[in-house]
Amino acid sequence: MDGAGNTCWSRGSVVAVQVKIDGYDSGVELSHISELVIACERLDLHHISASDLVTLYEDPENFSIYNKGDFTNPHRVLIDGHSPLRWRVPQVKANPEVNKWFVRWMVLRETSEIVGSLSFHGTPDENGMLEIGLGVHEKFWRQGFGYEALMGMWLWAASQSGVLKFRYTVDPNNDASVGLIHKFGFTYVGQQIDDEDGPEDIYEMSVKDFLNQHA
Repeated sequence: MDGAGNTCWSRGSVVAVQVKIDGYDSGVELSHISELVIACERLDLHHISASDLVTLYEDPENFSIYNKGDFTNPHRVLIDGHSPLRWRVPQVKANPEVNKWFVRWMVLRETSEIVGSLSFHGTPDENGMLEIGLGVHEKFWRQGFGYEALMGMWLWAASQSGVLKFRYTVDPNNDASVGLIHKFGFTYVGQQIDDEDGPEDIYEMSVKDFLNQHA
């Protein structure tokens, strides 16, 4: 349980099925296997399987990808507008095993609707560092869903082998996001220039410190 009293835990299971994706000729099979659901106070974080992730990117109007979960996507999260799938899908096609760290739907349990998504950018690097990205649909801004989802995802990641540090980058002019990362107690460590988004402030926290403050 974190300091705000938001309990997050993993639950559920998915039957393992291996499938081939049309047009995917690397010889590697993409899986329908999903990680366990991360259940938080109001949100369920549903992991998107490798095969469904590719389908979502290449055939976004194919609503079969929602059949395994009892939820809907009325706000067209990851369909319309800016999406991280253009980076995540090539990574998954190159190595499906990395999908463990990738995209989860943020599902509002009360209404069973998707209100956002979040994903790590890759596997832990040589220093055990994980960077995360988050998107909440504008209808659900400033309701604490970003904080709740990040808490759940980071608590899950902290239980995984080899994870030693968390990183979060943010537009320094985005007051809401800056306030969010300060709420977690992350430390500012510098700035980088993103090719698309321009200057980004870099914040980090060790897993040990994160657990000491929030577990």
